[in-house]
Amino acid sequence: MERKPAVYILASKRNGTLYLGVTSNLPKRVWEHKHDLVEGFTRRYHVHRLVWYAQLETMPDAIRLEKQMKGWQRAWKLRVIEEMNPAWRDLYDDFAAGD
Repeated sequence: MERKPAVYILASKRNGTLYLGVTSNLPKRVWEHKHDLVEGFTRRYHVHRLVWYAQLETMPDAIRLEKQMKGWQRAWKLRVIEEMNPAWRDLYDDFAAGD
């Protein structure tokens, strides 16, 4: 996967704790979360499963979407996850298989 701005949601498990972030390199950033290289929330609450992402054209677009989504109700976030990934499987596996 090429480097491209992305907004992403990590989850601890299906319907579990959610984390919303933005990055310019999604595979690298999720790998860092999975290996607890990122201090803070995701390490403390074991939030490592990539369950949703959207790639955007520019970083300002990605930051704008992240801020918008952070204001969403939890139910709306769950809905976008279910639309893209009804099984809540770890989408990072798709990137790891491509390495």
